[in-house]
Amino acid sequence: MTRQRALIVDDEPDIRELLEITLGRMKLDTRSARNLKEAREWLAREPFDLCLTDMRLPDGTGLELVQHIQQRHPLVPVAMITAYGSLDTAVNALKAGAFDFVTKPVDLGRLRELVNTALRLSTPEDGEAPVDGRLLGASPPMNALRKQIQKLSRSQAPVYISGESGSGKELVARLIHEQGPRADQPFVPVNCGAIPSELMESEFFGHKKGSFTGAVEDKQGLFQAANGGTLFLDEVADLPLPMQVKLLRAIQEKAVRAVGGQQEVVVDVRILSATHKDLAAEVAAGRFRQDLYYRLNVIELSVPPLRERREDIPLLVDSMLKRLAQQSGLHVASLAPEALDKLKCYRFPGNVRELENMLERAYTLCEDDQIQARDLRLADASGAAENGEANLAQIDNLEDYLEGVERKLIMQALEETRWNRTAAAQRLGLTFRSMRYRLKKLGID
Repeated sequence: MTRQRALIVDDEPDIRELLEITLGRMKLDTRSARNLKEAREWLAREPFDLCLTDMRLPDGTGLELVQHIQQRHPLVPVAMITAYGSLDTAVNALKAGAFDFVTKPVDLGRLRELVNTALRLSTPEDGEAPVDGRLLGASPPMNALRKQIQKLSRSQAPVYISGESGSGKELVARLIHEQGPRADQPFVPVNCGAIPSELMESEFFGHKKGSFTGAVEDKQGLFQAANGGTLFLDEVADLPLPMQVKLLRAIQEKAVRAVGGQQEVVVDVRILSATHKDLAAEVAAGRFRQDLYYRLNVIELSVPPLRERREDIPLLVDSMLKRLAQQSGLHVASLAPEALDKLKCYRFPGNVRELENMLERAYTLCEDDQIQARDLRLADASGAAENGEANLAQIDNLEDYLEGVERKLIMQALEETRWNRTAAAQRLGLTFRSMRYRLKKLGID
């Protein structure tokens, strides 16, 4: 069996020797380079399964090497060796595409974990992103999302998953975990908004018997449960500020201390987080710590709302109706053309989750195994269509009111079409000339 090969890049002979001995004992072949030039020469001559590079090199930086490998050898994981306390440097390396980082003085136990994790990365046979039956859709936004998931699964960088409620953020987090080197380790999801504030520290870090009233036995926390795997912090914006401080320290130190405990326990956990809120706005409002935001948001992954991928609705409907029939043991229902048209025009503020709930209700109410437009009850879902008519008492000036309605609808159409004016005009049933006139009248650039 061919031994795996690692490239070590460091200008300090003692560090190179330490890394060579450590990796040699792990049954790896090693090649060493003293600078950026030698590293590039080795990479041009031989294939490698891993690269360890120092940040500071005589003729450049480790970031330059990371970028070089990303461009020419994208399947080679790179780990950065940084000075203690230089977290900004480590974050920049992760953003540039580094797999992970280790600080000096090098902890050999941590180094072995990093190397083992890197070597477990699967090597795809082609450039296509793997298709998972749970992440449905063939639209451009979904194809782009799959490629991003594939790329991020090969890194250990913290990922902040943004998106509206019901868009599938937890599924995206699971796929990042399952396609990565931690796939055979735990994936631990936690809804931060569902934990009472007085129990948060115990839930996250565990507690010792007798540390507080009701602590009748030792309990491990979520960090310990996810050790070796991934911890997914859903609705992370709901964390109270005191807990944010403790979470930041756990992420930075890669260690936690149980409530009532005396010793810190080292944990190896990849952090993924998500919220439906605008986290940057929460920081600006003082409700979320800026330093924690930067630690969680090393890489941001945006999950598109359903209204930005309407072409995926038929595929989603087909899959959901088949699943409902399988669960109930009944026939698969079909969707009447009028009902499908209604769905394609609906905004879906609750996204895929709302579509699923809507179809489950319609499947129960429909007759002859066909869902009609009336079974969807879209008027009930939108509310405003039936019950939200303007009251004359609320209108001071009709022209101003109508202009406000027009502006709101045009802005919605522009946002849905990513400011493609031709597509927005079609969405509103207007000619492009009429659309251009309205934009000029309303002062919308």
